[in-house]
Amino acid sequence: MSSEVKSQSPNSNAEREEAMEVAEAARETTWTHPSFAAQLFSGSFRPDLLFPFPDQSPDDKKIGDEFLERLEAILREKVDPQEIDITGDLPADALDALIDLGCFGMKIPKEYGGLGLSQTNYNRACQLIASHCASTAVWISAHQSIGVPQPLKLFGTDEQKKKFLPRLAKGAVSAFALTEVGVGSDPARMQTFAEPTPDGKHYILNGEKLWCTNGVVADIIVVMARTPSIVVKGKERQQITALIIEKDMPGFEVVHRCDFMGIRAIQNGLLRFKDVKVPAENVIWGPGKGLKLALVTLNTGRLTVPAATTGGVKQCLKIARKWANERRQWGAPIGKHDAVAEKIAYIASHTFAMDAITWFTSGLADRGDADIRLEAAMAKLFCTEVNWTITDETLQIRAGRGFETSKSLGERGEDPVPIERMFRDTRINRIIEGTSEIMRLFIAREALDFHMQIAGPLLKRFQLLPAIKVGLTYMGWLPRQFNPFTLPPKHDDLAKGFGKHLRFIERTARKLARNTFYAMGRYQQKLEKRQQLLGRFVDIGVELFAMSAVIAYAKSKMSQNPDDDSAQKLADHFCKLARRRVKASFKAAWSNEDRANYKLAQEVLADEHVWLEEGVVTPEYLLEEVTSSTT
Repeated sequence: MSSEVKSQSPNSNAEREEAMEVAEAARETTWTHPSFAAQLFSGSFRPDLLFPFPDQSPDDKKIGDEFLERLEAILREKVDPQEIDITGDLPADALDALIDLGCFGMKIPKEYGGLGLSQTNYNRACQLIASHCASTAVWISAHQSIGVPQPLKLFGTDEQKKKFLPRLAKGAVSAFALTEVGVGSDPARMQTFAEPTPDGKHYILNGEKLWCTNGVVADIIVVMARTPSIVVKGKERQQITALIIEKDMPGFEVVHRCDFMGIRAIQNGLLRFKDVKVPAENVIWGPGKGLKLALVTLNTGRLTVPAATTGGVKQCLKIARKWANERRQWGAPIGKHDAVAEKIAYIASHTFAMDAITWFTSGLADRGDADIRLEAAMAKLFCTEVNWTITDETLQIRAGRGFETSKSLGERGEDPVPIERMFRDTRINRIIEGTSEIMRLFIAREALDFHMQIAGPLLKRFQLLPAIKVGLTYMGWLPRQFNPFTLPPKHDDLAKGFGKHLRFIERTARKLARNTFYAMGRYQQKLEKRQQLLGRFVDIGVELFAMSAVIAYAKSKMSQNPDDDSAQKLADHFCKLARRRVKASFKAAWSNEDRANYKLAQEVLADEHVWLEEGVVTPEYLLEEVTSSTT
């Protein structure tokens, strides 16, 4: 085995430390508002942060209803998702109609010419659009969820807002440029650089950005770039700064429009900046605050993804229900067969769960009295993973007709059901705005913040006085997590019929806190490398959060319609399945093949099993590597 596989080189360790420092410096270090999810990870179940469900007010719902009615008419009349998928372009008349309706200014305040919709109504609109055409939804969401309007609303100066927001509300397209060819989730390796001019009035921007959605057609772009480093406590620290770029600035070039397996009409590409002269007043929030700006922006920006994916699974439920009733095999509709019925039950109960999480997090964002960085990340992770499973299962239920394109189905006289296109479109959701793997690491870091604030310094260097303080703190915390006699209350008063599930959530939150504490003590600084273990803890926390949102949502639905037990049945079924997954994750946390997995993977990477690759036609782009590995 090569030395590179056996141990980390000094350079790789230094790169990791630098990356961690950059990421840690960009974190929000305080929790100014409570977080229900964060409390779960610390072993505390806070029903006051869960109930009542943050339902949309009647007045706000009326605004949304009226807007969605007009939006749906445009989607039906102007937006042909099949044709858009085939041509790879959003028609100009469809784009103009959406602009005229105000879709590009949904989140922009009215004082700047926008609609000023609430987060809930904005997500309702995105859900509706995504249920019809994923490409169109990405055009809209990339512009507002992570594009220029959101960071300007949060951190822009009055001058910046007055200059750019009215243009954006009227249809000027915006984009967000972070990723580079060699940089994905590791901003410490960013190469795009903005050098201040001697007089301090401008920055000279050079570099390239990849996979910038809307970048090909964008009028205004937020670009993340390195600016000169600063010295903090005698150590150099990288600075990442957010700058506003306009397409007519000399030196800006669209090099390539990327083509993808799904969402084929999005305008995503490779952008190049060569000596672009950017006014200093185009810096958002201030030098060195770009990465933190991006992270804070994504806290609410990520909420669009759950809404959009929920729109997709609602269509899957319609399609699966109709087909399972119509298609007959062996003398009965396929929905009567146990194997298919299991899939239908999963789709229905988990669609309800996605709905609950989407509107719970949207409502918290509108209410503004909760820290939702964990909730938003959990919503994104849960909904994208479940969305992929539901879409796959719906394709399986449709079988050969699920694999056939809607165009082909229609041409031979069948309903043009677009599951094949939906399958391609939805795969990206587990990647964009943080891959599922990165989301688990992000959630793990935020979830561990309770312990890091208490014991973090001791993990680096033991000191007596801090150790005593840590010991005293945990003397109060630990008994509450370990004492088997402090049983949770029945909780039937919180949500009738769900007491057993709420007790499970509270009891399991304590168990999760105990396991996390044990893992920190056992692995200490090496815990960050135990990504599979941390991932299981995160999955447990996400399931508990999902169960909580589902129960609160079901209670709200039941109070609105006391004679309808549909919500209770869906919620109960989801909670039962979630409990099974939680138990499996706990078991796998300490009984697994993690070390064996890692060892085998490193052997594969060290060319110890290349004989497995024999018997195939090796592409030219792999030929040189394979030849060198086998000689």
